[in-house]
Amino acid sequence: MISRCVITALAENSVHRMGLLAEHGAAFLVEADGLRVLFDSGQGKVLLNNAGELGISLERLDAVVISHGHCDHTGGLSDVLRLPGSPLVYLHPGAVGAKYSRQDAPPHRRIGIPDSCLRNLEDAGNRIVWTRTRTPVGPGVFVTGSIPRANDFEDTGGPFYRDEACRQADDLMDDQALVIDSPAGLVVLLGCAHAGIVNTLTYVSRLTGTTTMHAVIGGMHLLRASHERIEATAGALAGFGVHEIAPCHCTGFEATSYFRHRFGERCIQCSVGFEYRIA
Repeated sequence: MISRCVITALAENSVHRMGLLAEHGAAFLVEADGLRVLFDSGQGKVLLNNAGELGISLERLDAVVISHGHCDHTGGLSDVLRLPGSPLVYLHPGAVGAKYSRQDAPPHRRIGIPDSCLRNLEDAGNRIVWTRTRTPVGPGVFVTGSIPRANDFEDTGGPFYRDEACRQADDLMDDQALVIDSPAGLVVLLGCAHAGIVNTLTYVSRLTGTTTMHAVIGGMHLLRASHERIEATAGALAGFGVHEIAPCHCTGFEATSYFRHRFGERCIQCSVGFEYRIA
């Protein structure tokens, strides 16, 4: 268990003050006791600017964790891996494969890790840690690895494929979450939750033997979700006793509004510069 934790949003779809920049993507710096972990890196257009504006150095990181292999979470890898330091890089093997989003007509959009970032990953060599299953990142911090799909109402959230012709569906088994064991309880950090929030929390509960979660932060990919799914998700969050929820990025306006109505002030706005502290 860690004793102190600060989570700072460095890339997200919105900002809340001048000097910071927004983009469709997500990146968080996690400082847990002496451990410094970058969770995702956004598209790469705003990460370094926002870190500098917030007075945060991304040099000498201990680890970089990739939630899944989409470009809006991995585009900043080149910048980060060129900085001084030799962080371990945690990602699922499926994250480095080809990924496409089907469009109304070809050509379909490539949305995998950018080529420049793949080259930097190759250069990282033996610093890559493949996360097929639960993998420790540091004391009190672990990445889930692949998340089992245990319910029938959650899906990956979009038309995702593994080939340019968009014939081979991508089940996004590379999707994973970061879990922090804090004095207040478990904090679950999401990239996009393509595995589903409920599936994610169910798996975290199974891995830890803990049936309650203190906080859930990050993208929840409910942008295209039905109202019934949003309701079921909110019910599950309540069932897990989640004390605070900070939805962002791909969660969508309807789901975020519903959570705000359902959970009141326990639903926290999460934009660039957002800080979540446990001390």
